[in-house]
Amino acid sequence: MNIRKIGLVAFVAVVSTLVTLAAYNYLARPSAQTFEQKQAARFESVSYPSGSEVPAMLDFRYAAKITTPAVVHIKTTYAPRSASRNDNNPFRDFFGDDFFSPWGQSPYQQQPQESSGSGVIISDDGYIVTNNHVIDGGDNIEVILANKKSYKAKMIGTDPSTDIALIKIDETALPFIRFGNSDSVEVGEWVLAVGNPFNLESTVTAGIVSAKGRNINILRSKDNSAVEAFIQTDAAVNPGNSGGALVNTAGELVGINSAIATPTGTFAGYSFAVPVNLVSKVVNDLMKFGMVQRGYLGIQIATVTDELAKQKGLNDLNGVYVDSIYDGSAADDAGIKSGDVITKINGTAVNTSPELQEQVSRYHPGDKITVTYKRDGKEKVATATLKNKEGNTSYLKKEEVSAVESLGAEFANLSDKEKKDLGLQGGVKVVRLGDGKLSQNTNMKEGFIITKIDNKQVNSVDDLKQALMNKKGGVMIEGRYPDYPGQYFYAFGL
Repeated sequence: MNIRKIGLVAFVAVVSTLVTLAAYNYLARPSAQTFEQKQAARFESVSYPSGSEVPAMLDFRYAAKITTPAVVHIKTTYAPRSASRNDNNPFRDFFGDDFFSPWGQSPYQQQPQESSGSGVIISDDGYIVTNNHVIDGGDNIEVILANKKSYKAKMIGTDPSTDIALIKIDETALPFIRFGNSDSVEVGEWVLAVGNPFNLESTVTAGIVSAKGRNINILRSKDNSAVEAFIQTDAAVNPGNSGGALVNTAGELVGINSAIATPTGTFAGYSFAVPVNLVSKVVNDLMKFGMVQRGYLGIQIATVTDELAKQKGLNDLNGVYVDSIYDGSAADDAGIKSGDVITKINGTAVNTSPELQEQVSRYHPGDKITVTYKRDGKEKVATATLKNKEGNTSYLKKEEVSAVESLGAEFANLSDKEKKDLGLQGGVKVVRLGDGKLSQNTNMKEGFIITKIDNKQVNSVDDLKQALMNKKGGVMIEGRYPDYPGQYFYAFGL
């Protein structure tokens, strides 16, 4: 009897357990989710790195509070002068700062006598970074701090190829903005633009990073060696924001606002900033040398497109195509050849021409970099020792370069083969002509070979520098073209 009772109790217990488990499984089974619920579940499953939680990312108060005291208002004044017919500054139509003449103004009217822009204090002892076009050609630079104090600034140096300038005021214990890392900035990340649009001081706008490594050909129209790898954002930027700060939500500087794409002269949705990693290198060079010391690979490149890949028989669209190599250049010495596809610089992937130029421009003449490239479908790695514009690894001196830079051209020594073919002991070839004395005052063409200056023999770029150093007044250049007989003469003034 007792055994039957125990068996019955056990049977009931087992059945109860099975019913309970079945009910639990039924009730716990997930029901059909709506689209909104799935999206919410997906969003909740996304993990964010520490310090980048969503609530913090959407709160800009901290970044605005610590950066606005370190963004200054810059007023540049100019002595009255008449604009020349060749005055064709690309920033006039593209950015439209007060520096540029109003729409429809005659090119023979006087240029404005005052321009307005922004700047960023980068050290507590008064160093300020801004755009070159904000202070270019100015006779007096006034800096107004967020606390309304005004100072006269001293020019430290400029780099038109990146549109960056460094100035300094005589003050200490200033608030400044800490440099971030523009390489870590991602498309879609929130950023703030801080500046003085339309003379409205300490204005903060917010947006996201729309693209990186953007080339807009605004600097190359005046400088063939210009570096354009802008951070593109949709943060509202207007005339007066030039030289101001682009910061992340942690209040770190990630770029210097430089330009907007606009059909009207005011903000139309796209703005562009120089990446801070490039700014840092330029600023350090200007502090140490008064000019930027850039290293060059010595190549002509092109972004790999689908059309180019088909034309050249490339396996994929990754990397940057090497179109040609300059004789004796860093790339030539490293064994890189025309037709190679460069995929990395010092381990950093490069997929567009601007990305490659930005990476290389961070280094100096004499620096060694690793270049990863593909040839015939096989990956190779080379070590290249970068050279300066003149084809050697030494640092250039500002006093030697200033006169040569005013010519607005790139020069190169003749190779041994060129000397032999032309029957010359030496000479300097005009590789490229940009905006400068030669293009403005002569009809010299690219490829011209300079053999004499003021009747003195010129066999190398060093000879050219020495001939022009401290030169004032008229200059007579003599030389020849490789494919045309006879001597040619060009005269201009310094």
